[in-house]
Amino acid sequence: MDTALLETKFVRIGARLKLADRMPRAARTAGVVSLDVRADRRGEFFEIAVRPDAPTTVEVIDVRPAATCCSWSARAAAPVGTVRQAVEALKPAEVRTAQARTRLRGTHQTWRKNAAFVRQGEWFFIPEPGFAADEKLVLRWEPLRRGNGGKPHWTESLYRTGGELVYVCGRHPNGVTEPQYRSILSASPKAKGWGWRAMRRNPGVYVRGRVRHPDHATITLHGWHRVVMNTEGQSRAMRNVAFLD
Repeated sequence: MDTALLETKFVRIGARLKLADRMPRAARTAGVVSLDVRADRRGEFFEIAVRPDAPTTVEVIDVRPAATCCSWSARAAAPVGTVRQAVEALKPAEVRTAQARTRLRGTHQTWRKNAAFVRQGEWFFIPEPGFAADEKLVLRWEPLRRGNGGKPHWTESLYRTGGELVYVCGRHPNGVTEPQYRSILSASPKAKGWGWRAMRRNPGVYVRGRVRHPDHATITLHGWHRVVMNTEGQSRAMRNVAFLD
């Protein structure tokens, strides 16, 4: 596996790549190769891990700097194919429905902004022109984040519906339910100082205005947009990742 060549191709889309010394335990049963997004002092980076008992060659087979994406394959597994196929595989059902509704075709589907959605990192924002929020409940500069850490995306105006109330801290990034939270506090008095925050797990979320992230260009959403996360979190290797707001 040509590590230098892989790193060069990721640089072309403005990303960093690291090869892990070992595969995460949660990913070992999902296949021979895992790709994850992690963060260090310099920001987010892609991490590729290969199972040591299954020698595998990883290569980037298509790079599109304008779309800030690339596709890669492992010779021990079925290849992903082109960038368009890889991008489509990461789109949730809501995004594909929006593409069909707006009759989005061809390379427009790989654009970060089109008639069906606006994309920033792992988040898709789908226009909802008929949506009306209770302005009294609209929050200012709220974060969007996955439950596996990483830098949040900050939204100028956010409105949430439904979801499960959970309590989140550094030791429980995916959140725990209220009974679990009370049990933890009862078992350990020091737990009160863990920096808990009440959040909603997998809520319906709508945003408008600016969305900021230190590693992405700021986007501006005119009118309410529904927020959905790409399907990376649905893989077996990411099954313990939650959408927290």
